[in-house]
Order: sequence, then C-alpha cells, then structure tokens
Amino acid sequence: MAGPSNEEAWQLAAVIVYFLAMLSIGYYAYRKTKDDLDSYMLADRGLKPWVAALSAGASDMSGWLLMGLPGAIYLHGLVESWIFIGLIVGAWLNWKLVAPRLRAYTEVADDAITVPSFLGKRLHDKAHAVRITCGVIILVFFTFYVSSGMVASGKFFESSFDVDYVVGMLIVAGITMLYTLFGGFLGASLTDVAQGVLVVVALLAVPIIGVIELGGFGATVDAVQAIDPDRLSMVSGGSALAIISAVAWGLGYFGQPHIIVRFMALRSPADAPVARRIGIGWMLLCGIGAVSTALVGIAYYGATLEADNQSETVFLALSQVLFHPFIAGLVLAAVLAAIMSTISSQLIVCSSALVEDLYKLISVKSGWRELAPATYVRLGRLGVLAVAVVAVILALSPSNSILSLVAFAWAGFGSAFGPVVILSLYWRRLTTAGALAGIITGAVVAFVWGQDSFHRFLADRAPDSVASFVADTYEIIPGFLIGMLAIVVVSLLTRRADPEAVDAEFDAAVTASRESSVLPREDSVPAGH
Repeated sequence: MAGPSNEEAWQLAAVIVYFLAMLSIGYYAYRKTKDDLDSYMLADRGLKPWVAALSAGASDMSGWLLMGLPGAIYLHGLVESWIFIGLIVGAWLNWKLVAPRLRAYTEVADDAITVPSFLGKRLHDKAHAVRITCGVIILVFFTFYVSSGMVASGKFFESSFDVDYVVGMLIVAGITMLYTLFGGFLGASLTDVAQGVLVVVALLAVPIIGVIELGGFGATVDAVQAIDPDRLSMVSGGSALAIISAVAWGLGYFGQPHIIVRFMALRSPADAPVARRIGIGWMLLCGIGAVSTALVGIAYYGATLEADNQSETVFLALSQVLFHPFIAGLVLAAVLAAIMSTISSQLIVCSSALVEDLYKLISVKSGWRELAPATYVRLGRLGVLAVAVVAVILALSPSNSILSLVAFAWAGFGSAFGPVVILSLYWRRLTTAGALAGIITGAVVAFVWGQDSFHRFLADRAPDSVASFVADTYEIIPGFLIGMLAIVVVSLLTRRADPEAVDAEFDAAVTASRESSVLPREDSVPAGH
C-alpha cells in the first residue's frame, strides 16, 4: 500500500487533471462565444435541454450535496432527507411552471437577458425601480455568496492537502474566474455539465463500492439497524413542523437567479419538458447517492466520525478507504466541482447585473453614447473580474457575518424573487408597486425571521408556543407567503403601466409557452454539440 505522500501525489494529480479539463472547456466556450452581450450572458439562447438541465442542477447544489447532506443523515438518520425531498419537488415545479413560460416571456419582453431586466420590461417600469433594486440585491448578496464558495474551497484544500488556506483559495478562485471570464455563460454552463457528471458518478460510486465491501445491501441495512434503528426512520426525531420546514426549502427554487437564468437560455419553450426530466433524474440519482453514502458511513464507521466531530467528511472518508488514491482524488475533485459550478454561475449573474442592469441604465440616464457590442462583452468580463476580486478580498479573512448572509441567501432570494417571478408569469394584474412591495417585504421578513436576536426577543416577551413556532419554522415560509400577499394587495391598490401593451405581451408569452414545435433560433450557439 502506498505511503501517505504517494497517496497525496496521486490525489493532487487527479485534481490537476480536473482543473485542466475545466480550463479546456472554458477555452472551447471562449471560441464559441460571439462578441455581443446576448452571447456572453445567455449563450444566444442556444442551450440544449441536457446542457441546461445539468447546468441548473450543478450550479444549484454546491458542496452541500456531497458533504452537508450525507453528514446530516449520518448524524440524525433519514429524517434529514426531507430537505432533499422538498428540493426535488421544488425543482420539478420550477421546471414545470416557470421554465417554459419564462423562456417565452423573456423573448417577448424585448429579449430580456437577465431576471431584473425581464421584470422591468414585463412591468413596463419606465423609472427602472424594479430593475435597479433587483440588480443591487443580486450584486451585493451574490458577491458574498461567491466569497463563501471561495472560503469553502480554501478550507477544503487546507484540510485535504495541507495546503495553506489562502493558496488553495486563490488557486480555485483563479481557475474558476478564468474559465468564467473568457467562456462567459456558455463556459459556466458547459463546465457545469462536466462537473454535474463528475458529482453524480462520485455520489453513486462511493455507496456502491461501500455496500459491496460491507457484504451486500442486506448486511449494510443490518449494520445500520444494529447501531441505531432510528437512523432508518423518516420521522424519528423530527416534529411535523420541522418536516414541513425542511420540505419548504423547495420554495427557494423559484427565486434563484443563477438557476432560472438557465430556463431563459433554452433554445425554445418546447425544450423545457425534456430538460425537466433530465434535471430531475440527475437530482434523484444524486439524492440516492448522498443518502446511501450516509447509511454506508453509519455501517462502516459507527459513531467514530460523530465522536471526532467529522460527520460532514463521511463522503470523503469513505472514498479514501475504498478507492485507489487517483480515484479518491477524482472524488475530491467532485467536491471542488460542486463548489466551483456554483461560483461560476453566480459570477456570471453578478456580472450581468453590473453591466446589463446597472451600467446600461446609468449610461442611458447620463446620456453616454451607446457602446459597441464587443465593448459590452469586455465590460462583462471586467465585471466577472471585479466581482471575483472583491470576493477574494472578503475570503482572505472569512467572518461570521459573511457566513450568516450566505445562510440567509437561499431563503432571502426565494422570498424576495420567488413570488414576483411566479406572479409576473401567471398574473397579468401585477404592478410595479406590487412587485417592489413583494421583493422588499419578502426579503425583510425572511431576514428578520431567521435572526437569533429576533428569537431571543420573542423568547423574553411572547408565549412559549409562539416563540417555539417562530424558532422552528424555516424563514422562507413566512417570507414567501407574506411577500406574495404584499404583491397581491399592493397590485390591487395601484395601477399598471401600459395595460394594453402588457396584456398583449402576456397573451403572446402564454401562447408561445404552449407551443410544442417552436423552432430554435437560427443564431443559436451549438451548446449541446
């Protein structure tokens, strides 16, 4: 058996191979991307269904899928799997309800290429209040989100290879920035596909080999039951409210800009059903792999990792003992892939907010001359660079404030943007004032509800039942519902801008989304080739 230094060399070699593959894909995307902002930010709406599906999945899950979920199930059992069940239901509904209509409506609404620009054009918001508000929220919070991914990558390198935290973080940040900066949206999407494949293969390989090593499926289940039979229960240790809160994670999908932008990049609305089946299939395989990994970990390690406070490393620990060091290195690369796919997608969304939703509006209001398409692409690349640099600076000294903002991000984006995205597609009566009210209300409610200081305040002044209810309810539930209510109430009390034009566009979008034979645009990028 190879010594530790030899094992580390094999693992580093695997990670280097992975890095080179990502850079190669980024270069390919660079060659395919044209010198205009639509191509750089949305791949000319040319993504094939399987590319969009795997890209949406990979950009969504991050390192939580390979470390957080298996670790939680290893500690508490199958009751922790309700979060993933909620995510699968939410993702299915997102592909079913949002994807085809958003793809159609963004083209009808003056070919909008970002979520903020779509909302602004959908509402005929001539003051651009919605677009600017959404652009600022995305830019600020996603910059922190990107920084948290870089923090995770630095800590990962430090723990896996004993590499200095800053060095590891800069390596991952530099490589991710390079293929995103030059390859744009297409580069991020194609690398997401490769990363998504690597993730699902790793998540399936680890438990399959683990079950074989343990003597088969029956022996594995028997071993888990011998340690703690409650680990195989879907309800043991969880209250009804806790399970509802876990399932409610799925509500977050409707408001995640880096996910729903993949819907906008499909070749046509007719591609959405195929993409939905592929995307949900990928998620199911990943979920089965993550849950199975945790159960194999319980059977293999017992309470060892729990005692060492290393439960989240169960996936990595199993790969180290079950595989050749090079294969184990590819498993390590899968964790990096999950982290990097999220970073790259968020970098592109930040850049588009900076250039399309903020710079362009400022330049128009200031009377600056219109720039050439190639110049906007260069500005987009500078935007990726600027956000990456700020995120790196924040990641140099990670603080609890950054991590707390990230913890809020899923619920915050879901509560702020989810209701307005759904209603913009399905309710023609939506107004600009209603949209702003919902965005602000949803974000504020989710943020306040999730704060420990708010829980302490209620514990001191409210009945125990109320304080307990608030503490146990995931903040996306009140944020989403109150945000939705605010949109409806304020919209009914205010007037729409250009109602006839809005109605005509709404009807055109509904019709286009129902077409089953919409041909791809002639100028679409061959993203699936």
